[in-house]
Amino acid sequence: MEKRIYPEPIQTIASPEPFARQSFTDPREAVAALDALYRRNTAFLRDSFVALGNGGDTNCKYRAYYPEVGVTTSSYSQVDSRQAYGHMPSPGHYTTTITRPDLFEPYLVEQLGLIMRNHGVPVLVSESETPIPVHFAFLEGTHVDGSIADRIKRPIRDLFDVPDLDGTDDLIANGTFEAVPGEPRPLAPFTAQRIDYSLHRLTHYTATSPQHFQNFVLFTNYQFYIDEFCVYARELMAKGGGGYSEFVEPGNVVTLAGETHPTGGATPSRMPQMPTYHLKKPGHGGITMINIGVGPSNAKTITDHVAVLRPHAWLMLGHCAGLRNTQALGDYVLAHAYMREDHVLDADLPVWVPIPPLAEIQVALQEAVAEVTGLSGYDLKRIMRTGTVATIDNRNWELREQRGPVQRLSQSRAIALDMESATIAANGFRFRVPYGTLLCVSDKPLHGELKLPGMASEFYKRQVAQHLTIGIRAVEKLAEMPMDRLHSRKLRSFSETAFQ
Repeated sequence: MEKRIYPEPIQTIASPEPFARQSFTDPREAVAALDALYRRNTAFLRDSFVALGNGGDTNCKYRAYYPEVGVTTSSYSQVDSRQAYGHMPSPGHYTTTITRPDLFEPYLVEQLGLIMRNHGVPVLVSESETPIPVHFAFLEGTHVDGSIADRIKRPIRDLFDVPDLDGTDDLIANGTFEAVPGEPRPLAPFTAQRIDYSLHRLTHYTATSPQHFQNFVLFTNYQFYIDEFCVYARELMAKGGGGYSEFVEPGNVVTLAGETHPTGGATPSRMPQMPTYHLKKPGHGGITMINIGVGPSNAKTITDHVAVLRPHAWLMLGHCAGLRNTQALGDYVLAHAYMREDHVLDADLPVWVPIPPLAEIQVALQEAVAEVTGLSGYDLKRIMRTGTVATIDNRNWELREQRGPVQRLSQSRAIALDMESATIAANGFRFRVPYGTLLCVSDKPLHGELKLPGMASEFYKRQVAQHLTIGIRAVEKLAEMPMDRLHSRKLRSFSETAFQ
């Protein structure tokens, strides 16, 4: 039997020079310091990895830490009670680890600026005690020679820190985090390692870079909507953009305003699981549209990851089953409540937690329907109904014994049924991202009204274009609002993080 030789334990740890804690009263200067520290530390890990592949010292562990920003307040200072974020709930020391300051610069400047203004205290920039996993040090687009890992004789986990699932949970966002006495309290809803995990997942699922994501997100469960969105965006680019600067498709294929053909990127040989498209405006003020496919699992997966980008709102546009005999194919459903039988969020957000409608979102959607259809007031009720949307995890629920499901749907007063809307709304509630749902009735299974092939083609051609136009108009209305008005206090718990 071959004798297995185990390497000697590593005693030496190599790290960049210690970073002296710095105090800032200007949020932009604080973010610049975070960025410089992050760039230095991730470069150290990348350079060390390459050096090991070229015969470097394998009896040394290479470690660098995430930057950290901290704030201390000793006063129960009174802030503007209308604000949903930007302040600490009580005296104490608050910290959060930071990743990709380049990507989050506007967000970080805003959040730190609000804290400085509301509490009159400086922020501290330092190195945290959380190591950066080597995988996350290689930013998107960084070329890694595949042979380097083969030339390193020891396991990578011996030489570098790797992703640690203990640091990528959602305890803070779920409101179940309990700080150990004497430890700082969280300043932000996500840790740096949790954010890095999602940034890598976003690239994988959408085939677009996180830097292209916009602050207003449309989710759909049908490719028809994506096709219509592409036609709309390309025509807009050809006409000069109409306020939008570029259109980005999977593979980071970019068409600039004023152009009719892409100027960069490469279309993937195979589409990703959730193809994503970005109609961009300066300051991330445009629209991202994602085809999440069918089912609550996909809906949860993608919103888990988009949430770390801290968007201003996300909306669901898609098809649903109409449950009332008075509804017609093509009617709209504006959700003001959700019956949750999707089950994918039960462990994170119990079903007894109500998911409230958000007035700003509801008004924007209703006004957009009125403007696009030309109907208003009592006449609007001819084509749109407001009520409860039921979301289930069984696509073929009709094949089961009917008394149970139908009775629950009737008792809940549900007017429509789908497989994604409640999941998206519930995760919006969980992650403090304003949410809304506008669906289109595409069949009425309880009443035997299904589309024949020819009817289906005509229905989709006519209705999808109008529905998408309504969604885009609603987003534009939301973008015109002050963001501190859009981010509702309804989504904040008893003890919240200062960061939005």
